Amino acid sequence: MYFGHFAVAAALKAAKPNVPALPLFIGAGVIDIVNGLMIAGGADVVRGNPNTLPYLYFDLVFIDWDHSLLMALIWSGLFALLCKVFYKSGRIAWFAFLCSMLHWCADVPVHNQDLALYPYSDIKFGWGWWEKYGEWSWVIEIVFMALLLAFAWWRSAKDNISLKWQTLFLSAVSLQMSPWLSPMKHIATLPDPAAYLLHGFLVTIGYIIPPLILVWVYARQNKTVKWYWA
Repeated sequence: MYFGHFAVAAALKAAKPNVPALPLFIGAGVIDIVNGLMIAGGADVVRGNPNTLPYLYFDLVFIDWDHSLLMALIWSGLFALLCKVFYKSGRIAWFAFLCSMLHWCADVPVHNQDLALYPYSDIKFGWGWWEKYGEWSWVIEIVFMALLLAFAWWRSAKDNISLKWQTLFLSAVSLQMSPWLSPMKHIATLPDPAAYLLHGFLVTIGYIIPPLILVWVYARQNKTVKWYWA
């Protein structure tokens, strides 16, 4: 899952408007930020496969150092600790942790039995919707995103906050990550190490740049506080 994770953060932000957007939207991708770095560093292993739909085009051969349940808990906990130190708020830290772990939970339906219980465990999670439904799993993710954004829009409207730009941006991201426009489709055809290095790089920045853009949008809507508190 990709853009669906940001929709989870948007829904949480709408439900808890006093929680800053930054820890939520970065938290929604912490596990994959680490994943991209692990892939680029060679600790995680991916393999280009043009038949791996809907938009990844890489087989996730080994991603236990970030996407196993144990490591997801550890990375989420470390991120929450960082947020507690920075914001001096246990409440914000809790929601940062929650958003990060919801990433793992949202991955379970789509991943293809590659979410281990702990590194090198034979116990794997993943319902395999990517493999089972192919391009239609992208449509399922869009529906998932739409439902969450509809809730976020409704809840934010109560606080006189418009999510027009957030919705437009995430809609554009979902189209850009379609089975036809995904940059991974080309990168998967490259030889290693170029393929896995570029894959890791795009995964990491893909969970940093879009969240920061969304945080900037929220900050523009609330100029009474510093941007990282918006």
